[in-house]
Amino acid sequence: MMDETFMAEALAEARLAAAEGEVPIGAVLVADGRIAGRGRNARERLHDPTAHAEILALQEASRALGRWRLTGSTMYATLEPCPMCAGALVNARVDRLVYAVADPKAGAVDTLFDILRDPRLNHRVEVASGVLAEECGALLSGFFRQRRK
Repeated sequence: MMDETFMAEALAEARLAAAEGEVPIGAVLVADGRIAGRGRNARERLHDPTAHAEILALQEASRALGRWRLTGSTMYATLEPCPMCAGALVNARVDRLVYAVADPKAGAVDTLFDILRDPRLNHRVEVASGVLAEECGALLSGFFRQRRK
C-alpha cells in the first residue's frame, strides 16, 4: 500500500513534467516514511542532459537530509532508471528502488543492464517493479502519441 501511495506522488511529478513540455517522468525519494526529495524531468527547461527526475530527487533529498549517503531510503520512479540514474542510486547508497514501467531503450535495472544488483559494485539496491504501471505507462504513451501528431 505504501508503494502505491508514494508512486502516486511520483506520477504527480510526471504529470507536472508533461505540463511543462518535458517527457513525463517523475520520482520521489522517501526516507523515514516521508518524502525527502521530489524530481521530474527537466532537461528541456534547464538545458541540462543530467536533469532526470531521479537525479533531481536525489539532489533535493541530499540537501533536505544534509547528507549524500541516503541509506535507509527508497526511490520511486515512474520509469525504469537509465544507466546514469541507476549509477547515482548506487553511489547514493539508496536501499530500494520501486519503478512502474520498464524502459526498453535505456533501462539499466532489469531491461538492458542490471546495475543496481551488480556484485562488482560496492552497494546493491533492492528492486520492485510494476507499481501503478498502467497509469504511468498510459501517461508516457499519451505524451509520445501527442508528440508524433
